[in-house]
Amino acid sequence: MRAPCPLSPRARPGRSARRPVRDALALLGCWFGATAPALAHQREGVPTLATAWSLSPLLLAPLALLVLLYAAGLARLWRRAGAGHGVAFAEASAFVAGIVALLLATVWPLDAYGEWSLAAHMAQHMLLLALVPPLLLAGRPLAVAAMALPRRWAQALHRATRRPAERMAQALATATAAHLAVMLAWHLPAATAAALANDAVHWLMHGSFLAAGLWFWAALWRRIRMPDTGAGAGVVALVAVMMGMGLLGALLTFSARPLYPVYVQRAPLLGLDPLADQQLAGIVMWVPSALPYLLGGLWLLWLALERIGRRDAGPAPQTGDRPGRP
Repeated sequence: MRAPCPLSPRARPGRSARRPVRDALALLGCWFGATAPALAHQREGVPTLATAWSLSPLLLAPLALLVLLYAAGLARLWRRAGAGHGVAFAEASAFVAGIVALLLATVWPLDAYGEWSLAAHMAQHMLLLALVPPLLLAGRPLAVAAMALPRRWAQALHRATRRPAERMAQALATATAAHLAVMLAWHLPAATAAALANDAVHWLMHGSFLAAGLWFWAALWRRIRMPDTGAGAGVVALVAVMMGMGLLGALLTFSARPLYPVYVQRAPLLGLDPLADQQLAGIVMWVPSALPYLLGGLWLLWLALERIGRRDAGPAPQTGDRPGRP
């Protein structure tokens, strides 16, 4: 017989009103334990838009917890400071857009279609690497989520994450190398085939894309928020990543033959020509996926030029100064 959930009335009567965050964690734990045997990629047949769902607790449980904490923290912050203060509406909107992009990549429909189409798989990877991380980071998720936690928990979270996060954000060169390595290594035909054949490898692929993206964009975000730390290094990093993406995208687009045997077998079942599917995957990587990096580079250049303009203008005259007097 299954033990009762810690949130059930028999187990913890009347506790939910006093400890909402703890009870939310317990509820997610119960749900995860009950549904953990369901894996994202155990589906039969070619997907349709109605069946292209990947409902796995391995993703949905932590994602639901993050959204819950962010919503509670944002509500508490805006209740105290006023709506739009502390965290701007644009920052909160970016976080919501990042969650939506993450759901499109991992829940519906790209995860299911990515098993049959290289172009869909590429779109999924580029969302996880190039779009989801900067949108989530723009919403300042850790700072907002900490507002929903008890003070001791928030302080412990800050102490545990502050120094490692600072070190990783400072290591832009390493983050750039990891970003490129993850992007290039997982798109080797053998690596892609291994990921499609094994759920654990598939999860490792997706997790490494998201982790590498968060690391790179966090290091870049530090240059955007603090341009004195070296905007030029950020621009160089963005150019390096765009060059790597362009080379791989061009290889896929202009190749005269399909390079992924697994999709040679699967793409026709979805009604796609394997070579055309591969060319579309190359275009996805080459053009739209480069836009976030291009926008980040333009932003950094604008900040650098603005700083140079302020420096050349010199300090502003004080209120009592008059021209022509010593």
